[in-house]
Amino acid sequence: MSSAVLRTNLAQILDKIKLNQKWQMTVSMSTKVPSFGLMFDIDGVIVRGKNVLPSAPETFSALYDRQEEKWRVPAIFVTNAGNSLRQKKADQLTNWLNVPVTEEQVVMSHSPLKMFTEFHDKHVLVAGQGPVEFIAKSLGFRNVTTMDSLRHLFPTLDCVDHKRRRAAPCSFNQFFPRIEAVVLFGEPIRWETSLQLLLDVLISNGHPSTNPPQIPHPHLPVLACNMDLQWMAEAPMPRFGHGAFLLCLEELYKKVTGRDMVYTALIGKPSEITYRHAEHVLQQQAVEVMGMSQPVKTLYCIGDNVCTDIFGANLYHNYLVKRRADTELLSQAEINDHSSRSIDKLIGTSELAGAESCYSVLVETGVFNDSGQPTSLEHSPRDFLPVEKSYQEPSFTTSNVLEAVQTIFKREKWLEN
Repeated sequence: MSSAVLRTNLAQILDKIKLNQKWQMTVSMSTKVPSFGLMFDIDGVIVRGKNVLPSAPETFSALYDRQEEKWRVPAIFVTNAGNSLRQKKADQLTNWLNVPVTEEQVVMSHSPLKMFTEFHDKHVLVAGQGPVEFIAKSLGFRNVTTMDSLRHLFPTLDCVDHKRRRAAPCSFNQFFPRIEAVVLFGEPIRWETSLQLLLDVLISNGHPSTNPPQIPHPHLPVLACNMDLQWMAEAPMPRFGHGAFLLCLEELYKKVTGRDMVYTALIGKPSEITYRHAEHVLQQQAVEVMGMSQPVKTLYCIGDNVCTDIFGANLYHNYLVKRRADTELLSQAEINDHSSRSIDKLIGTSELAGAESCYSVLVETGVFNDSGQPTSLEHSPRDFLPVEKSYQEPSFTTSNVLEAVQTIFKREKWLEN
């Protein structure tokens, strides 16, 4: 390497160190009340699998005031993960970032299910990994059956793996209470078992003890969380997410029945419902924890996936613009009847609001491919297609989460150019 190149590299490193020192000093001296809030994705932004990305701890060290023991800017974490409780994810973030993260700052893909109260007393079948029964009950569901329980009650249904086959049927399965809805938290361990039993439940209208004379239409309500086709772990290439499992389920259902499977609700990013709920969580933190008297006006959503993080933030920005325009023309009651995808009608007026814009920030540490190949929104969930090409365009792109927050602070005049 030539001496000129070495001098150039050294100068770049020194400039970065000076910028970071200047940023830390500017942030620590700032007494301004923020009018903006930050929503962070986790996988591909803060961590890759179990490995913390090098830019993450430094970022959050500047966002948290250790002397005052409080956050300088309202900040929450919005993840499409759904295989754990919010508190466990908060504990992980605290350990990874070395700053205190509370349960109230975490939005999981399943968090908005708390609002679906009409299903909380129904008998629901839940699928996914981790403590899915405990997660379901923590969200308000009171009558829950897991995939493992269903498999043991109807042992002849699961027969792909010959070593796991149990020929003897349960004599009590005829008394099994009919399943009234299906809740899909995330990708299961054994896809073949879950795909088979889910189809059996949908085709039998909730009681797979006999072969029905005709396939019911419409089928049972299906509520699904986490639509990520892919996500970024330690592997050099993206891995299949729950969106890939849903794609298999949709195609199998259509192949067997000749009809499209219809979701009662699709939540998690890029759904506007999830972003609306996330805004409530962030506004709540601003008011109740930080003592802010005015709502957050501007949201910045930082993520690595064009098909979920960027697409979803842009969808929510469009919702905010439309809602603001509707407010000028309609009464509140009319808005609740005509709002986009009935978000406000579903959530209710008790949810905190106030944001006027939502900017999407893409970081290059995760799913995003910077090889020059175009990213297609065809990877987005079936029910969100087709979409305008503009929805895949981030408000701005940065190399990592540290640079993302520095850029946001410049835009908000919390950091001098």
